[in-house]
Amino acid sequence: MKKSDFYYDLPEELIAQTPIEPRDHSRLMQIDRNSGEIQHKHFYDLLDILQPGDLLVMNNSRVLPARLYGEKVDNGTFIEFLLLEQKGDKLWEIICRPGKKAKVGVKFSFGGGRLIGEVVEVKPDGNRIVQFTCEGNFYTALEEVGQMPLPPYIHEKLKDKERYQTVYSKELGSAAAPTAGLHFTKEMLAKLKEKGVKEAYVTLHVGLGTFRPVKEDDVLQHQMHSEHYHLPQETVDMIRETKANGGRVIAVGTTSCRTLEAVATAHNGELVADDGYTDIFIYPGYSFKVLDGLITNFHLPESTLIMLISAFLGYEKTMHAYEIAVKERYRFFSFGDAMCILPEKSE
Repeated sequence: MKKSDFYYDLPEELIAQTPIEPRDHSRLMQIDRNSGEIQHKHFYDLLDILQPGDLLVMNNSRVLPARLYGEKVDNGTFIEFLLLEQKGDKLWEIICRPGKKAKVGVKFSFGGGRLIGEVVEVKPDGNRIVQFTCEGNFYTALEEVGQMPLPPYIHEKLKDKERYQTVYSKELGSAAAPTAGLHFTKEMLAKLKEKGVKEAYVTLHVGLGTFRPVKEDDVLQHQMHSEHYHLPQETVDMIRETKANGGRVIAVGTTSCRTLEAVATAHNGELVADDGYTDIFIYPGYSFKVLDGLITNFHLPESTLIMLISAFLGYEKTMHAYEIAVKERYRFFSFGDAMCILPEKSE
């Protein structure tokens, strides 16, 4: 299995730069998981596609405004930090540029001194460990001075920070949005609930490592970045109940998918309440233990995410769907359109 097997040609103008308004008016490619049949719809059509007894499992992680622009304390030279993972009290692992400025012991100021960060360690991979200090609550200060860490392929400035959060985001800790959920509105979720579609939550704090390009030509040599997850008992119970009643368990996004499958894989196919770290890498040949359906966006060529979709839908059907998406001029990546992969509901 080669990286190049997952390449497709994507015109740059199809990379969505701004989100569609309202959220649920993005396009939706509906794919039958069994036959591969494709239908072109809109996201709000999920109100008809989903059936009573179906369960949506959503990632309620909230994105940190993790991009900080500041200056070196003693001479005012520019620095950019991107927070990756909390390591202790106001202690963070970060990426920075220009890296040569960020030596151990050097201090940087953000928001006119609202946050001060001192480099305490330079890691072998070039990341830094930084100790922050501030008046009052760290996260309050971060909200005031931080910017949303939009992916590098988005060049437009985001007018509203909340547009890079899901409407159900709750647990602060992600370095990137679980983007499949960006299409839901509160009104749409209320209508789905009214119809008898249930919702449950997991938390997986999305790290930038999820989007790290696969560099090795042999896919199996790729090492996934580890991310923290929490799977509550309530969600486990709802999944078991849904399965017992013949409903479909549908993950909203690859992060929800990876959380459920990681826990089931670690417990011999059984789903249990759990809290920990996962670096699960799902690619064709993987046997799914929990999922029946998946709602997701369109992912980068040669990425681990398109490999996950290929594992769930099948390689040929996935690459065909992407070819059709390009031809039909769907919008791609974080602010782009969505794909819904479902089996027909058995009567």
